[in-house]
Amino acid sequence: MARRYDTNDATDRVTGLREAASAVRRGELVVLPTDTVYGIGADAFSPEAVGDLLAAKGRGRSMPSPVLIGSPNTLHGLVTDFSEKAWELVDAFWPGALTLVARHQPSLQWDLGDTRGTVAVRMPLHPVAIELLTEVGPMAVTSANLTGHPAPETCDAAQDMLGDSVSVYLDGGPTPGNVPSSIVDVTRPTPVLLREGALSPEELRKVVPDLEVAN
Repeated sequence: MARRYDTNDATDRVTGLREAASAVRRGELVVLPTDTVYGIGADAFSPEAVGDLLAAKGRGRSMPSPVLIGSPNTLHGLVTDFSEKAWELVDAFWPGALTLVARHQPSLQWDLGDTRGTVAVRMPLHPVAIELLTEVGPMAVTSANLTGHPAPETCDAAQDMLGDSVSVYLDGGPTPGNVPSSIVDVTRPTPVLLREGALSPEELRKVVPDLEVAN
């Protein structure tokens, strides 16, 4: 039976974050609020948990899960060949609605799906998400909806779709909006905008003027 906690209530928040962290460490799934939409998350370093996450969404390995982190410093242990331009994007837009696709450290023991040696990583601008990520470390997190359904802006919507496949729901109230993060590929010398979301090409070019936009 899934448990749900109201993170706008001080007591419930403490209990909920503790229970969510314990669930993640056990390899179970949790739903958490972010600055874009609600996400379903699991321990990024547990292949079984990530497999359960993809199964709960009805999603195949061809659409690997992004990774959320609680601090830019975590990047040092996750990515390689991270350019100066990539760090400038981090400095300008994290925490926030910018996902960066980078080459991950080849030594990492994880299986996020068919990533071809890359990882999509982001630091969300949401206190509940950051607190959980700081406690448990990097999490595989993707929108908390069944594939083909709208991404949820409320915990109710997420729970209606995912039910008891999730152990703990952290209810932070409605999210600020359902605009997804912008995705920028930083695996090559010139950053490439793969998906325009909350950040426009114009905003991103204030930091990296040579940004290209994928066709």
